[in-house]
Amino acid sequence: MNLPNKLTVIRVIAVPFFVAAYMLGALEAWWFFVALGLFIAASFTDMLDGQIARKHNLVTNFGKIMDPLADKILVYSAFCLMVTDGTVPGWMFIVILAREFAVSGMRTVAASEGIVVAAGNSGKLKTVLQMIAVPILILAHGLPAYSIIMTVGQAVLWASLIMTVISGIEYIMRNRQVFSQ
Repeated sequence: MNLPNKLTVIRVIAVPFFVAAYMLGALEAWWFFVALGLFIAASFTDMLDGQIARKHNLVTNFGKIMDPLADKILVYSAFCLMVTDGTVPGWMFIVILAREFAVSGMRTVAASEGIVVAAGNSGKLKTVLQMIAVPILILAHGLPAYSIIMTVGQAVLWASLIMTVISGIEYIMRNRQVFSQ
């Protein structure tokens, strides 16, 4: 297994530790900082594995599948936790998941027809915004006077939701031929 794929696996393995730290934050606020560190470290592996894979021509089928899946596992675990504590509205998480299921379903159908569907820039921006919103929202939980930070986190979360919808519509429109086959 090459280094980029190992980094992807590490990101997936980090998720239960992140979840545990976040949940312990409800008991002792300093655990939110542990969760924050784990999330940031895992997010950093996402950036790093892609750069290494492209630079050293280490792109693999495993990486093509697992890298975006690892991102989703990390970010959506955080959103799920944040739904339980009221930070993220449940309906917002459902919209985000619905887009992901629709896009994943289309990719599966396209792959069965031999069509490769690349991620668009709006989808990448959506992921970046989500990976920015989560640590800001976690930080807000760890600080005693968190209202301004929470407001900033919520604004980035809303921006990520808007990009989620835009990228989903763009993705469907750009690949509508998948439905006609």
